Amino acid sequence: MSYPVSFPSSNPLVTVTHPSATIWVIEMHNGADNRLTDVFLTQAFRPALDAVERHWRENWRAGVGKKDEKLTHGAVVLVGNTKQDKFFSNGLDWAGANKDPAFKTNFFPLIFNPAIHRLITFPIPIIAAVNGHSFAGGMVLAMACDYRVMTDGSKRNAWMCMNEIHFGAQIPLPLVAVLRAKASNAQVIRKVVLEGHRFTPKEALSSGLVDYVAGEDTEGVVSAARGLAEKVAPIAKSGAWGINKRELYRDVIEALARDVQGVDVVADDAAAKARL
Repeated sequence: MSYPVSFPSSNPLVTVTHPSATIWVIEMHNGADNRLTDVFLTQAFRPALDAVERHWRENWRAGVGKKDEKLTHGAVVLVGNTKQDKFFSNGLDWAGANKDPAFKTNFFPLIFNPAIHRLITFPIPIIAAVNGHSFAGGMVLAMACDYRVMTDGSKRNAWMCMNEIHFGAQIPLPLVAVLRAKASNAQVIRKVVLEGHRFTPKEALSSGLVDYVAGEDTEGVVSAARGLAEKVAPIAKSGAWGINKRELYRDVIEALARDVQGVDVVADDAAAKARL
């Protein structure tokens, strides 16, 4: 494959590069803030992951056959638009999505959940280079990766936050399952889900939501994430990374497969009124 390669080719929203023999970088550039729309997820993000996996598996098979261990290594860096330092991803286009009457029934089971499933089961390590704010679905996207390197926030503010509580929206079961699997303890998950706390980089690190804080801008974050990727890439050589992730995150995978309808606050209040 010749790099860089962009998806979709007619209107690129994601670009994949291959800066070293073992590292791929997936850059999301759906505008400056990388809203997670249906087109972005189905026509750009998932095809980009497929392209990386296809290339790595070709290398892996060749490396195993030739006893060339280096070919079996691999890792991915996932980063927000590199032309800015403000957003990793601003989550779903909630206002736009709710104009679609099929959104509540189709978006999560058919579009968002499969994208998160790809990350949670990906066969080589994925490092999220969190180069700015990661809100709601954007935070889940980062948490579904294997490692997170976040900007230090010294150049501009950067927060991780599930802000649904602040605008009266239910966080769907699969998203909660991802957060439960990746948050360090019950107190942290309470702050994330029930308080909608805006975690600074320092707070995210101390709470175990990210693994490293590094770099005041996108270039610094990507550099640190690539360094981590090079370090963990050899773990992929056995071919068991994705297999073991499927066992480790079995509860998440089962939650992603469930088509659970959300409850809005008005309907919940009406049910309570009838009950009381």
